[in-house]
Amino acid sequence: MTTTVFLLAMVLATAMGFAVQRGATCTVAAVDEVISKRRAHRLLAMMEASVWVLGGLLLAKAMGGHMNLMPAGYTVSSSVFFGAILLGLGAAVNGACVFGAIARLGSGDWSYSLTPVGFYIGCLLAHPPGVKAMMPRVVAPSAVLDAPIGLLFLIVVWIFFRITWSLRLLSMESLGSGIFRMLWAPHAATLVIGFSFVGLLYLVGPWTYTEVLAEWSGTEIALDLSRTLLFLALLAGAVWGGRTAARFKPTRLTIKSSVRCLSGGLLMGTGSLLIPGGNDGLILVGMQLLSPYAWVAFVTMFVTIAFFLKGQSLLRN
Repeated sequence: MTTTVFLLAMVLATAMGFAVQRGATCTVAAVDEVISKRRAHRLLAMMEASVWVLGGLLLAKAMGGHMNLMPAGYTVSSSVFFGAILLGLGAAVNGACVFGAIARLGSGDWSYSLTPVGFYIGCLLAHPPGVKAMMPRVVAPSAVLDAPIGLLFLIVVWIFFRITWSLRLLSMESLGSGIFRMLWAPHAATLVIGFSFVGLLYLVGPWTYTEVLAEWSGTEIALDLSRTLLFLALLAGAVWGGRTAARFKPTRLTIKSSVRCLSGGLLMGTGSLLIPGGNDGLILVGMQLLSPYAWVAFVTMFVTIAFFLKGQSLLRN
C-alpha cells in the first residue's frame, strides 16, 4: 500500500466514523424504530446503503480490483442461527450494535469503550488460540458478482437519481444550515457510510473494524498496522462527529454500564465469529450479494432484538 493510498483510506475511515454519529446502520435503533414508531426509515436506509456497496463491488470486479479480497459465501448451518441469536442478544444487551457502539463512544459514553474489549474476548471464546473456530463451510462467491453489466448500470442510474434529488431539495433550502441539515440527516449519513465503505473497498479491500478485532484473536495474527490505524481513524471520526453535532457529553463509567457493554460486546464477538460476520459485515457485504447465510443471520438477529426490546418494554410497564 502506497502512502497516498493509505492516507486516502484514513480519510475515508474518518468520514465513516463521522457519519456513524447520525447514520442508520445500528440494527438495535432500526428495530426500536419499527416497534415504537411503526416505521422503517432506518431499515430502508440500511438497505439502500447496501445497494451502493453492491454497485462498488460490481464496479471493482469490472475493473479487476481486489478480486482476491471479494467476500466469500458460507453455508447455512446451525452455527449461523446460534451465532445470529448471540449477535442480536449482545446488541440488545449492549444497547447498540457494533456501529452504534462506536457512535456512543464518540459521544463520550466511556462505557462503550468496553464493547470492543468484550467483542475481542468473545472472539477468543469462539476461536481460542490453537483451535479452529467451528464456522460454516466456505462456498464460492455470490453469483451476483457475475451479474450482467446492466445491473451495474441500473445501480448507477439509481445513485445519480438519489444525488440529484438531494441536490434539488437542497436548492429549496437556504445554503449553510440547509447543507448541514442534509448531510446530517440519518438517511444521507448512512449513504456516506456506504460510500466510504466502497472507497475503502477500492483502496484496501472490504474492511470493517470488527474484522480487525477478530483478526487480533486469531491463531495466525499478522499485526497489520495499517488496518489498526484505520480502526483508530474510525474512532477519531466518531469523536469529531460527536463534537460537531454537540453530542459529546462525557459520561463516567459505572459498574452497571461497564458490565452491560462488556457482556454485550462479548456476546456479539462470539456470535459474529460463528456466523461469521458482524452487523456491519452482514449489511454492507453479505445481504446485497443475496447470500442465504447473511439473510438468515440478519433476520434471526432482527427477531432476537425485537423480542428482547418487547420483553423489556413489557417489564417496564
